[in-house]
Amino acid sequence: MEKTFVMIKPDGVQRRLMPEIIRRFEEKRFTLKEAHYEELSGEHVFGRLVDYIVSSGPVVAMIWEGENVVETVREMIGPTRPSDCEYATIRGEFGIDKIRNVIHGSYSAEIALWFPEGPLIWDKKINNHWYKFDC
Repeated sequence: MEKTFVMIKPDGVQRRLMPEIIRRFEEKRFTLKEAHYEELSGEHVFGRLVDYIVSSGPVVAMIWEGENVVETVREMIGPTRPSDCEYATIRGEFGIDKIRNVIHGSYSAEIALWFPEGPLIWDKKINNHWYKFDC
C-alpha cells in the first residue's frame, strides 16, 4: 500500500479545520496510520515557509495509507497557490495565500523526518471494540 505525508499547517489548526480535513481523507477510504500534533520551535526546513510554520503555532502531521493515496491526496489538496485551485480542493476552499494555504503534503519522503521510528502498528481487534460497544 502507498503511504503519503500530510501536515495541517498552523493556520489550519488555528482555524480548527483538522476534523474537516481528516474527514475528507477518511471519505476516500484512506487509513490514518499515524497523527502527530507538534508545537514547532527550532525546526529547520525551507526559508519563509519554515519561518511561518515555526512561528505560527502547532501543526498536525499525519501518515495516510491507501490505494493510489499519493495522487489522490495531491488532487484533494490542490496547487500551492489557492488562487490556482478549484474550489473543491482543500486549498481552494480554505487557503488564503501561497504560505497560508492550510495544508502541506509530500510523498513518503517526510514520513521518516516526522516519524523516525515509522508509524505505529494498530491492533484492529483493539480499535474495533469501540464500534461494537453498547451503551
